[in-house]
Amino acid sequence: MKSRHKRFAMIAGGIAALGIALALVLNAFRSNLVFFFTPSEIVANEAPLARNFRVGGMVVAGSVERQPDGVSVRFLVTDTAQSIPVVYAGILPDLFREGKGVVAQGKLGADGVFQAEQVLAKHDENYMPPEAAEAVERANKAMRDAHRSAVSGSSEQGAQRQ
Repeated sequence: MKSRHKRFAMIAGGIAALGIALALVLNAFRSNLVFFFTPSEIVANEAPLARNFRVGGMVVAGSVERQPDGVSVRFLVTDTAQSIPVVYAGILPDLFREGKGVVAQGKLGADGVFQAEQVLAKHDENYMPPEAAEAVERANKAMRDAHRSAVSGSSEQGAQRQ
């Protein structure tokens, strides 16, 4: 074999090895990629049923129910517009509290209950995950806009009657 052919075979082999390595890395990245969804997006059926994802928001006050087994807990997570039930079997973080921010990772069941594999609580009074903070702000803005529309609509009707 000529040195030219050997060089070409080495380059082709290197490119093939690089392509295989890239395919393996991308496949691993895709399988470990975890998306974030808000309770409103989950209620709107935008979240996948068969894949892991994260849901974040505030723990609804009065919604935390400890199960008789002593390890499982059920609670509601809200973005102030919608709420979804979350079930978790394990030890909750020390900072987990009602009315505080939380991010849970797991899968959505066919019954609409989020089966959490991991629960993360915020670490200080001023922190909320950026995605959760944006979701809460969007939900609050939507509620304010809906309220303004309802108020302006009723005032316009009152003006038309007079």
